[in-house]
Amino acid sequence: MDPTDQSPEEVYSVWALPPEPTRDRFRRIMEGLRAAYGGPAFRPHATVVGDFRGRRSEAVEVLRAAAAGVQPYTARVTGVARGTFFYQCVYLLLEPTTEVVGVSDHCCAHFGYKRKTPYMPHVSLLYGDLTDEEKEEARKKAEELDKDICGLEFEISELALYRTDTADKSLESWELVEVCHLEKK
Repeated sequence: MDPTDQSPEEVYSVWALPPEPTRDRFRRIMEGLRAAYGGPAFRPHATVVGDFRGRRSEAVEVLRAAAAGVQPYTARVTGVARGTFFYQCVYLLLEPTTEVVGVSDHCCAHFGYKRKTPYMPHVSLLYGDLTDEEKEEARKKAEELDKDICGLEFEISELALYRTDTADKSLESWELVEVCHLEKK
């Protein structure tokens, strides 16, 4: 940690970033849903460590240390689901394999992060405050926008630190801070 860092404590998250072809595929679904239901634009990702407070230099240092102990890993989409709050409106469920959950556990341990709920690996497609009926329509629309999305496997080889003030539902303050490339050992 940089003892001279006097930056304010801010809210951060750690994201697993899908590779470019997969990212583009997710982005097309996200754009189709936003065109129909509104909501802010955001980068396709699977949250590895939820929102936590810290100073930027320390968060970057901890991310680098955590990423050094992680190899690229495979994620697989198992379904399209709808959630109960803004940041989990409509999403792709990822298979909670030992590897996928293990990476989150490893990173959470580095950050000293204690989950409030059990880890549910997923890639959000739409953020919003929709009715249950609208969420179900959006879930079905996501399946229609990419009929072969379930079963898709992709490699995660990047972890990113994002500044993510969850009070900002416009996401305008959200900022990419650092990307770590995962190396095969």
